[in-house]
Amino acid sequence: MYCLNLGIMKHIFKFPDISYFFLGTYNVNGQTPKESLHPWLSCTPYPPDMYCVGFQELDLSKEAFFFNDTPKELEWTKAVSEALHPDAKYALVKLVRLVGIMLIFYVKKEHAEFISDVEAETVGTGIMGRMGNKGAVAIRFRFHNSDICVVNSHLAAHIEEYERRNQDYKDICGRLQFRQLDATQPPLTIMKHDVIFWIGDLNYRISELDVDNVKELISKKDFETLHNYDQLKRQIDEDAVFVGFVEGDIDFQPTYKYDTGSDKWDTSEKCRVPAWCDRILWRGKNIKQHHYQSHMALKTSDHKPVSSLLVTGIKRVNSEAYKKTFEEIVRNIDKMENECIPSVTLAKREFHFKDVKYMQHQAETLSLFNDGQVPCQFEFIQKPNELTYCKPWLTANPPKGFIAQGGSVEIELEVFVNRSTAPDLNSGKEQIEDILVLHLERGKDYFISVTGNYLPSCYGTSIRALCHMREPIQDMPQETLRELAEMSANENTVNTEKPLDIPKELWMMVDHLFRNAIKQVRKCVCFFWGVFLIEGSCPAGSNHSVAEALLLFLDALPEPVVPFSFYQQCLEICSNVISMLPQCHQNVFNYLAAFLRELLKNSSSNRLDVNILGKNRKHIAVKAPSFLNVLLLAVALFFSQHVELLEGNK
Repeated sequence: MYCLNLGIMKHIFKFPDISYFFLGTYNVNGQTPKESLHPWLSCTPYPPDMYCVGFQELDLSKEAFFFNDTPKELEWTKAVSEALHPDAKYALVKLVRLVGIMLIFYVKKEHAEFISDVEAETVGTGIMGRMGNKGAVAIRFRFHNSDICVVNSHLAAHIEEYERRNQDYKDICGRLQFRQLDATQPPLTIMKHDVIFWIGDLNYRISELDVDNVKELISKKDFETLHNYDQLKRQIDEDAVFVGFVEGDIDFQPTYKYDTGSDKWDTSEKCRVPAWCDRILWRGKNIKQHHYQSHMALKTSDHKPVSSLLVTGIKRVNSEAYKKTFEEIVRNIDKMENECIPSVTLAKREFHFKDVKYMQHQAETLSLFNDGQVPCQFEFIQKPNELTYCKPWLTANPPKGFIAQGGSVEIELEVFVNRSTAPDLNSGKEQIEDILVLHLERGKDYFISVTGNYLPSCYGTSIRALCHMREPIQDMPQETLRELAEMSANENTVNTEKPLDIPKELWMMVDHLFRNAIKQVRKCVCFFWGVFLIEGSCPAGSNHSVAEALLLFLDALPEPVVPFSFYQQCLEICSNVISMLPQCHQNVFNYLAAFLRELLKNSSSNRLDVNILGKNRKHIAVKAPSFLNVLLLAVALFFSQHVELLEGNK
């Protein structure tokens, strides 16, 4: 019931409103105004709402014909303006002229705001069927909700040319078109209007009667009989022209042809037969004619002016009822649309992960319930200027999915810090903070806050930074950790203390293994080469746990023992590379190499040999740093250069 378009709604709330249209036509035979037009234009007791005044033969000069320019336009416009009904004020809406055919449109000032879509066009049907000595001018406009067109025409002359006049009418109807404001819409023709007023010197004559018979009928005021010989009446009766148009009863004498300046019929040699050349017709519904008459008092031309007052029903919209209903429909449409918009309820929108540690999973559950009227599809989407929907330490599983109406789904939000994300979290450059955007297709977005606190550790902290820490990393101020992370190789420490030769954390793990596991470390070394899970169950603090911790520590170093910048040099030249390393890295390398030599000294117990430690070293060197990115290349290079030394110490 709410699919009504605005056009249908306006039609429902339209009601007829009465407006008075004064239509006048006058062939002035090229004359200038010599008398007041007041008897013609102010002949009604009450002021009309609108004036549509047409002239023909305004100027018969060659200049008007060839250049379409004449001073008489202004003269006759001024005469009309001065003769409008004195009891109202009028505004000139539009004037259009083609050579001597002119149409002027006035409206009462209180109606001016309801006039819109005003357009004017002309069509010439004269010499060669195109020149402007004959033809029509027209104005179309919208008044309230009625589309109105007024045509003023001057058709072909001479009594025998009625078929030419018929053709002029058809040419005007076919060729005169108004462009619309919406360029995508086709032009409007005359017949596409609700109301059409057609005025002018149509030039249809009285035929089959000689001049004396015509004058006799006029003297008897037997206009009804005379009208039966009128060419226009006969052509309309035959549906040759003006189909659907109406003309009021003619009870005035013919308006053509008189001696200029008098009421006498033509006394020239031609002695023209009197005729009703000047006519007013209309087409449309709810139109009633109040008067249709000629005005004998005006003697300027060989024609007499004609006027008609038409009471016209204009379609208006009941604005209050229309607005009220329109608002109600909009509200209901909004309600229907809102009911069709996907919607979910989130059990929780804020998640906090407490004491996040390196390589330890933490997860929380986000529950979604589809409380809308339709199924919905959800997806976590990227925020502006970001490549992924979340920070690298966070994942949502599943990141997208489908929820049936009334259904629910649980999404696991997991925080996991690994070797790639730990360095920035350790230094404080990054925090456990993110906003997830949950988007519903054709629906709205929901924002989910993820926060937490990360416990800094030696995992993911550089060798250089650790060498400058004498206290546990979790006891260090955040600002100090950031400064240490940003410190370059040539910078002095933030304090004046001499840095440690190697990180204390590394020393503690290696020392534990040296003292407690020098003879049983093969499983740990196997893990080092790629076995992530230690065989069997290792109780906390076991030698296997310490070995695993050592390998994780080395794997998580942001910069390996042999820094990335030295890789190419290591591959090209192996002698003297160790001496080129930064001092702290050189210390760690020598320390680890010494530990490996101790392992080989106990090969009879731990079953390690050079082949096990050095196997696949070429593969390892190529894969670094994507494979356990620390001691791998260092060990490979070390064993390539120092196998003999190790074998000599067995």
